[in-house]
Amino acid sequence: MPKHIIDPNQWIKLYSDYLFNYTITRVNDREIAQDLVQDTFVAGLKSMKNFKGEASERTWLISILKRKIIDHYRKINSNKGKAEVRMSYSSDENEGDWLEERVADPFDKTAEDTIENTELGMAIDDCLDKLPEKQAKVFKMKTLLNYETEAICNELEITASNLWVIIHRARTAMAACMEKNWF
Repeated sequence: MPKHIIDPNQWIKLYSDYLFNYTITRVNDREIAQDLVQDTFVAGLKSMKNFKGEASERTWLISILKRKIIDHYRKINSNKGKAEVRMSYSSDENEGDWLEERVADPFDKTAEDTIENTELGMAIDDCLDKLPEKQAKVFKMKTLLNYETEAICNELEITASNLWVIIHRARTAMAACMEKNWF
């Protein structure tokens, strides 16, 4: 299989529309989508030395973009209340933030990191599948898709206070499930 090459001079021409369309469906905000694509290109330039040519250039840029989108939602959620969305762990030696300590650096991937991220994704999907249908739907809409409270309430015909009860229960159940199945 031939090694793929990287040519940042062609990124905007070849990938900007694709990356933007990919992003806009996930963040639903034109400016944020544009910023995330721009951040992706900057991160790609900074980490070009890590490009091994095992994947296509577009696939590599998408993997960077996915991390940028995840970071965007982490930032939003941490601003809304860290206690609601962050999971902590402690061991005999140290204590830390689960998300920051357990997720591998996307630019320094080893085979072990790739396996760990795949297993983490499967654990999250498995925990989502175990939630009651309404909790899973609310969790996905609010936490993963960043829908506004009003939009969720209108779509599901629930009150804002009911939404926050449901999201709290979903997050609590997700944290317990992840602790049980991931650690």
